Amino acid sequence: MKTVGLSMKNPYLRLARPKQWTKNGFVLAGLLFARQAYHPPAVISALVAFVAFCALSSATYAANDTLDVEEDREHPTKRFRPVASGEIKPRAALTFAIVLATIGLGLCFAIGPVVGLSAIAYLLLQAAYTLVLKHLVILDVMAISAGFVVRALAGVAAVHSPVSPWLIVCTGLLTLFLGFSKRRHELAVLGEDAGGHRRNLEDYSVEMLDQMMNIMLAATIIAYSMYTFFVYKSEAENYMMATIPFVIYGVFRYMLLVHRAGGGNPDTLLLRDRPLQITLLLWIAVVFLVLYVQ
Repeated sequence: MKTVGLSMKNPYLRLARPKQWTKNGFVLAGLLFARQAYHPPAVISALVAFVAFCALSSATYAANDTLDVEEDREHPTKRFRPVASGEIKPRAALTFAIVLATIGLGLCFAIGPVVGLSAIAYLLLQAAYTLVLKHLVILDVMAISAGFVVRALAGVAAVHSPVSPWLIVCTGLLTLFLGFSKRRHELAVLGEDAGGHRRNLEDYSVEMLDQMMNIMLAATIIAYSMYTFFVYKSEAENYMMATIPFVIYGVFRYMLLVHRAGGGNPDTLLLRDRPLQITLLLWIAVVFLVLYVQ
């Protein structure tokens, strides 16, 4: 296996897909909402869990690229991935995936047994998705959403905080919205050839996905609003309702970008859109002020 450097020109770094590590930000939600951002041991545990899930997610990307190499070679954009393009041999990519998975699992179990079990659940879910679920309409997006929920639960376990049902509901609804937007983007990119690249895309249509996205968007806003209404009781905590406009703008901005010019790639929108980045930072700042500065 070739030496892995830090340049994005390095095929192993591209195989790990660092641009998608932002998805593992859900691991840090438990630290913020458990009010332990000032507690160094909790911060260290949360950050280690974040790094661990970056390794785990990269392991699943590498394994997926190995299994789907023939399909990816026929895809207009995926054919440039390191395995599909021939830069990395499938056996080397699989070895890379095993090494990353081992590192990720080791870090998770070092934090605690519950975090370790969450990591195993995540890998099993990703294996089921890669082998079976990604070919089943609707269940494919539900599996993607479940992966985000597992990340969030692992983050909660890392800081030894009780699990809030609101965390599961809000994370699940938001990521269902993101998952359906991803399928919409794939249809926009592949067009009439979509079914030839993935069987379940034949069962989707842009119109149906737009309806599903609208439902999930509305449900996400309602669920988050109810969360701020009913969880925080004190007078100071009532200001959590001030974060609702940021959530509304953020999901609407995201939808705008997905629809613009045939749809942007949902996996990298946050990395490329400055208004989305500013909105996220302002949301975090307001949440921090409400929960930590009283």
